[in-house]
Amino acid sequence: MLKRPTWILLALLAVPLMCMAAPATPDYSARVAQILKKTPLIDGHNDLPWEIRERFHSKVSTINLSDTSALPVPPDGIALMTDINRLRRGGVGGQFWSVFVPVEMQGPVAVQATLEQIDIVRQMAERYPRDFELAYTAADVRRIHRSGRIASLIGIEGGHQINNSLAVLREMYAAGARYMTLTHSSNTDWADSATDAPKHHGLTAFGREVVHEMNRLGMLVDISHVSAETMHAVLDIAEAPVMFSHSSARAIVDHPRDVPDDVLRLLPRNGGVVMVNFYPGYVSAARNRWDADYAAEQARYDSPPFAGIYIGQPDRAKAALDEWVKAHPAPKVTLAEVADHIEHVRRVAGIDHVGLGSDFDGIPVTPEGLEGVDKYPDLLAELMRRGWTDDEIAKLAGENILRVLASAENVGARLRTSRPASEATIEELDGPSKAKGR
Repeated sequence: MLKRPTWILLALLAVPLMCMAAPATPDYSARVAQILKKTPLIDGHNDLPWEIRERFHSKVSTINLSDTSALPVPPDGIALMTDINRLRRGGVGGQFWSVFVPVEMQGPVAVQATLEQIDIVRQMAERYPRDFELAYTAADVRRIHRSGRIASLIGIEGGHQINNSLAVLREMYAAGARYMTLTHSSNTDWADSATDAPKHHGLTAFGREVVHEMNRLGMLVDISHVSAETMHAVLDIAEAPVMFSHSSARAIVDHPRDVPDDVLRLLPRNGGVVMVNFYPGYVSAARNRWDADYAAEQARYDSPPFAGIYIGQPDRAKAALDEWVKAHPAPKVTLAEVADHIEHVRRVAGIDHVGLGSDFDGIPVTPEGLEGVDKYPDLLAELMRRGWTDDEIAKLAGENILRVLASAENVGARLRTSRPASEATIEELDGPSKAKGR
């Protein structure tokens, strides 16, 4: 046994050694903040403009975009996921605002609705000039970010929105659109969607001309929402890097909206980027199965015009579905599972080919921990905990998509010196029967 004085002396000497040995808790928040001062965090897809159209009749003047938390929520809807205060807390430096038009809108109506959506984005920038500025180039994004504002870019979410017209495509680009998703939930007359029965098995001749014309303009070709065959068809002919504005990894969740590994392996050759989606059904296999079960149960109770246990009795059908949900609650989906998709894309395609594409305000539910645009730093911190370096986080946050955008601009500038605007029509390339949208 040690004598008391000796024991006390050793104990006192051990105190500083114990303090030195205790590891400091990493300050991930400070690291994230420092990165986002230099590199703008850019999200590939946010549907706030459509929500403004639907909930507030396109009247930006009637809502306070600084704080949308107190705005009314529609029946069976959810609160908005986006406002300026939360964008600031989330460190967002650039946002591709989706100018979405449902596939039920076709022809000139779709063109008009697209232009009206673009006007909403312009109104947002005009009414909040201290916070938003429209961006058209990668250099614009960097300049706007340095000024302390959020660069606002525009993306068209569906090839049906150009009404099978390359002239309309060019006018959309002139109006500010810097990407177009080739399809939405249904096939266009010239490209197959991931969530429709195959019709063209990729791209038609006119579809290939659309891609060539987008490359000539310097407009990003977005292959989220398209079928795997269409992904391959685009990558076979694209002259500039492509983007997936909001898609996850199919190896983790076998959903057609996600990107298969054979496509991910092609990205380094093309230079493109997959911006990972946050929608739980695309992130979690368990949630994907639950969504399918829910849809089946819903159909069992009410499937107009002739089927369903409670057809013509909406109250009873709803009550029965609510009981089913109580007995079969939706599986929990978390921020960590989104990080898993990001890491998978990185492993297969490489660190230069992954980004963030939340789909906020275009999805009915979010993962726990990613409830709104203020949560990006938490996702970046999770990746830091997994060993990501600051340079890798910067690439994910914005450097990758900025490289892709700048490369598309450079390709477009080169092509325009040798290639005039295409005057091709879908009737000429695919035949008169293909042009139903017009």
